[in-house]
Amino acid sequence: MTVLNIFCYGHGIFFVVLQTLLMLGFFLEWRRDRRAVKAWETGSGDGQNARTLYDASRPVSLIIPIHNEGRRMEGLLRSLLAQDYPAEIIFVDDCSDDESPAMLVQFVKDAARRGMDNCRIITLKENPGPNRKQYALSAGIAEAQGDYLLFTDGDCEAPPSWIRAMTCRMNDAAIGAVIGPVFKKKQGKGFFFLYQCYDHAVRYNYLAGAIGLGAAGGGFGNNLIVSRTALDSVGGYNAVPSSPTEDAALISLIRSRGRYRVRAIASDDAAVETGAEKTWRGFISQTLRWNNGGLFSPEFMTRFNYNLLMLVISTGILAIPLLPFFPRLWPMPAGVFIVMIENTIAAFGIFRTKLPKGGLLNLGYVLTLLFTPVYFTLMTIMGYCGIRVTWKGKQVIQ
Repeated sequence: MTVLNIFCYGHGIFFVVLQTLLMLGFFLEWRRDRRAVKAWETGSGDGQNARTLYDASRPVSLIIPIHNEGRRMEGLLRSLLAQDYPAEIIFVDDCSDDESPAMLVQFVKDAARRGMDNCRIITLKENPGPNRKQYALSAGIAEAQGDYLLFTDGDCEAPPSWIRAMTCRMNDAAIGAVIGPVFKKKQGKGFFFLYQCYDHAVRYNYLAGAIGLGAAGGGFGNNLIVSRTALDSVGGYNAVPSSPTEDAALISLIRSRGRYRVRAIASDDAAVETGAEKTWRGFISQTLRWNNGGLFSPEFMTRFNYNLLMLVISTGILAIPLLPFFPRLWPMPAGVFIVMIENTIAAFGIFRTKLPKGGLLNLGYVLTLLFTPVYFTLMTIMGYCGIRVTWKGKQVIQ
């Protein structure tokens, strides 16, 4: 029994300590982010206004892969026309057979009328994969002219200052990549849509916390900016190993080489919003792809860290049905739910304006807090069992 007690209490204490360290990492990123914004607002060392300096000398290429997004990209196109920072905009039409190509052509015309004459479309006639999105991004990067490469997706919307806000975080030559927060739109009533909003915020907490501790291993590829020099230093985008989460593979590669740092934005000024999944089947497919990207990451440190985190969560949840027979196991699930309370407080503390209203006392948020580790456990079990991952109806590599 002594060994069991040590294991159970050790498990609970370890997870709470680990989570506290991640929250410390998040706090460190928040401080770094505040300094970066302040440096941008106050100007450069020679007295020039930093905003003007960036506009003149830091060209940005925004690369957006599009595959049959006609029903979901009106918001994106509208938000791009409202941007207050100049950028080369490259759409990669990945074999779309809906109204997407016509919408993109119309956008280029609308942008030109507003003086945005640096927008173009790359049309792919075929995509051999194995990760279709990764192949499309590679085509866009090959044509991009900017010093900084910014990425988002067709179902996202961004505030008018988004391109400027992402670029200003690259004010240090030692920074190779910056990830920004992404939030799901609450597009329906009930637990399912509320949970998607909460899930995105919690995932970003983990990503930013790990980055703050120097263990960057992931990010949202629909809000990511990368330095061209950092990408070239790792052998270019073609050096990124194939993965169901190509964004995480890219971030891990830059971090693992050690020449450039990865940073996370810990405020909502550069946040983008993305559409919610309409069904549990679609949502499970999406989160399984993300989870498998971490569990089977091609980079060892990312793979180790993510597996450790998921195993600690999963063993804590799997201990619950055993409690009637082994009550000494209680510290394991207790540690998991203490961690989820910490995560919830952190999410509301930083991103309250981006989460659906109701606050911490909302019953829906209490349910999401309890459900999240159970859902993570399910995704982990499915990943280890080799459940195949799909993206837009196509299987992707594991």
